[in-house]
Amino acid sequence: MRINDYLHYLNTNCGLYDAVKKAEDEGHLLTKEAQRAASYLRFDFEKGGIHLSGEKLEKVNELNTEISQLCQEFGQNMAVDMGSVDVFPATRIPKHLHRLCKPIYRSTLGMSMGSSNSTSNMKEKGFQIITDPATLSSVLQCAADEEVRKMAYIEGNSVPHANLGVLDKLIAVRHELAQIIGCASYAEFALKQNMASSPAVVMSFLLEMSEMVRDKADKEFNAIRNFKRQKSGQCVDLEPWDESYYTAMMKSSMYDLDSSVVASYFPLPRCIEGLKILVQSLFGATFHSVPLSPGESWHSDILKMTLHHPDEGDLGYLYLDLYAREGKYPGCAHFAIKGARRISNTEYQLPVVALICNFSGSHNSSLARLNHFEVETLFHEFGHALHSLLSRTECQHFSGTRVALDLAETPSNLFEYYACDYRVLKTFARHYSTGETIPEKLVESMQGAKKMFAATELQRQIFYALIDQTLFGDRPAGQRDTSSVVTDLKSQYTSWRHVEGTHWQTRFSHLLNYGAGYYSYLYAKCFAATIWQKLCQDDPLSLTTGTALRKKFLQHGGAKDPSEMLNDLVGGGGIVRNYNGGIVPDTASLADEMGLVDYNMKLMEGKREKHV
Repeated sequence: MRINDYLHYLNTNCGLYDAVKKAEDEGHLLTKEAQRAASYLRFDFEKGGIHLSGEKLEKVNELNTEISQLCQEFGQNMAVDMGSVDVFPATRIPKHLHRLCKPIYRSTLGMSMGSSNSTSNMKEKGFQIITDPATLSSVLQCAADEEVRKMAYIEGNSVPHANLGVLDKLIAVRHELAQIIGCASYAEFALKQNMASSPAVVMSFLLEMSEMVRDKADKEFNAIRNFKRQKSGQCVDLEPWDESYYTAMMKSSMYDLDSSVVASYFPLPRCIEGLKILVQSLFGATFHSVPLSPGESWHSDILKMTLHHPDEGDLGYLYLDLYAREGKYPGCAHFAIKGARRISNTEYQLPVVALICNFSGSHNSSLARLNHFEVETLFHEFGHALHSLLSRTECQHFSGTRVALDLAETPSNLFEYYACDYRVLKTFARHYSTGETIPEKLVESMQGAKKMFAATELQRQIFYALIDQTLFGDRPAGQRDTSSVVTDLKSQYTSWRHVEGTHWQTRFSHLLNYGAGYYSYLYAKCFAATIWQKLCQDDPLSLTTGTALRKKFLQHGGAKDPSEMLNDLVGGGGIVRNYNGGIVPDTASLADEMGLVDYNMKLMEGKREKHV
């Protein structure tokens, strides 16, 4: 909050604002990047209301402070109220999930030994399941008892209840802020400098994506339902708490996959070695461990590495904080600690970044082994880190991931492809005890399982983005509560039913930092699919591929126009389209990857008709 207050002070500093305007007006900015920086800085100032009258500016300041407080409250509620369910007897919970649960006991009446007439209190063992997202995911995937899955699903999607009110306030305050600034909605306010440029463009893109994936997602839904009926021997409905359980079973049955076998090839030290091999192959650079200065590290688990190029010297510094511990930031994320920038003609400030994950184990343990989803997550965050480390902008304002929001997730999504390609995996994935290289057939099974329900997963992401756009879009009179919005969108754009009384959106933390911007993940998915197919797929580890990625994309950060960079990277068209004053991704590569042949045919016919 202190840092936020300081940034707010800078963004409302009239002296700085006047200096930026003067630099723009008097034409003293000699490079395109400097001109772009001034324009973006001025826009940021004006988003903070600096150009408004004193009374309105004071109100904007109050609203921005309230937004920060509401976002903090939303996150605190999630941390404090994770929900729990008590399950008896203990045998209803699979043994391998016991480590995630807390043993509990209850008194039961039983017959006393040696007497047929007396009773005594006996203790029955059960388990309490804390329904935090990670534990809930494991229970929904592994618990055979449907009632246990149902209880856990409903509880995990009904907390924290307090965030219903917090979210209502956040939506209302953001809407009021946008209207004072002169926008019709918070979505319009948030999207102005993005590629999409307007809510209308985003909604058009999301509806196109929804249409693209609907038929295949419906087929996948029917396949899961039929599989459940086959297993149960009854004509039963498919419930939301069934999806993870039956899709995992179907993947295992189809591809004979055992997650523990997969994880045995991904000990964490080998995965870190994989990241080193990747940068060596693509960019001719190497990671070297460097000692930490006294007081530099925030925990003994931290590793510090420098990225070094033989011709260019050190390129930047990376902290790795990969193991879970109590009180640590949850989940996985990339943090830019210091941005790259030119200080003078002879001096350049190197970027410093931290890559934070929460894998099981510790720095001193060789037991940490990742499942394949965690490997993908590690590579995803590493894509963000490379974006920062390879940045060579003149201005820190454009360093690394400081790009248009709907471009920011592209490098991270692209590097997920590297985590799935056998040519990459065979360079580092080794069995933790035998040293055997991961078998190609196992990787093919992993790839097949990943694709089995890809349409369902994509439809879910579209649904999340539609929720985000709707909640922060135009607010008609008599605005409905957020749960009604979620219920209606779920029935309209998915095959899955909404469970009455649940409110999943109170855990959707992306509404805080990605408000009206969640669609960016889908933009990135389309861009990454095109870049992979057109640039990387034929030879993913070649220096030629890496040089193109670095010189045409990663090193520019936000200093160049995103659509120009993307077109230059893939050698022309086929990655972005102009639409209604904004930029949308070309979806053809993603449709091709997912086997959406019918949709691609429609797309081509539409293009031909438009051309005619």
